[in-house]
Amino acid sequence: MEIRQLEYFVAVVEEANFTRAAAKLDVTQPGVSAQIRLLERELGQALLDRSGRRVRLTHVGAAVLPHVRAALRAIADARNAVDELMGMVRGRVSLGMIASCSSVKIPRLLAEFHDRYPDVEITLLEANSDLLIEGLRSGELDLALVSLGHTPQSDIATQIVTSEAIVAAVSRGNPLAKMRAIPLEGLEKHPLISLPQGTGIRTCLDEACAAKGLQPRILFEAGNLNMLASLAARGLGVAFLPESFAQSCPQELHVITVTHPSLSGRIALAWRAQGPASPAAKTFISQARALFATMPGL
Repeated sequence: MEIRQLEYFVAVVEEANFTRAAAKLDVTQPGVSAQIRLLERELGQALLDRSGRRVRLTHVGAAVLPHVRAALRAIADARNAVDELMGMVRGRVSLGMIASCSSVKIPRLLAEFHDRYPDVEITLLEANSDLLIEGLRSGELDLALVSLGHTPQSDIATQIVTSEAIVAAVSRGNPLAKMRAIPLEGLEKHPLISLPQGTGIRTCLDEACAAKGLQPRILFEAGNLNMLASLAARGLGVAFLPESFAQSCPQELHVITVTHPSLSGRIALAWRAQGPASPAAKTFISQARALFATMPGL
């Protein structure tokens, strides 16, 4: 009994015709007929009734058909298992992360994955969150560590890693340095220093200002948190920074709480919610999710 005999048998049943089955299988009709006769000879019973215009199952054929389908499914599963294994041997994965993130877990993730799958090629890309999300959508990236705004991404699945307030930071000589807290609208007329558009923190700021009808005056943009802090320390404006970074920043800064409930930054693992993913990518995503789930935060 050969696999092709089982496949030919199912095709003829589905098409109810030898010629159409042969066309579907891209083989000759006599070849299909000959292989099914060999199968019937081996089983000792006719499986198909060829007497009418449509080919029909005999009683024996009807009894055999579910087992043939199950056998073909099992064979397909075995092939998929081999493909999964070979994909892990020959595959590649691509990871993106925001440049302002200093997660200690990323090196650990890459090292542990490389130890387990040394032949899988790993690439790492740094960019802002908008570009990383587009990279996921295009298939250029398999997984990314991004900073999220508050607008949901329906086609992107996420796992929140950490969430913290976004604060205002000013130089010690700034008039605002006397304040411990300020509403967002209290900063509208002040020169602001922020990450560029496309970053998660900037998206949160823009969305919060839009919700209040505010038009912030962004005087300086920089893609590096240390540069934002340095500009603020020089008295050039109010920098928007993650609270943990602002509190530990070596620059001489005064940190002010912004009393706006949605002004918080969220760092998340992100990947395509649907669509094809290689065996290596699936394993990499699973390993990353497990690592960040058991060790919350960055």
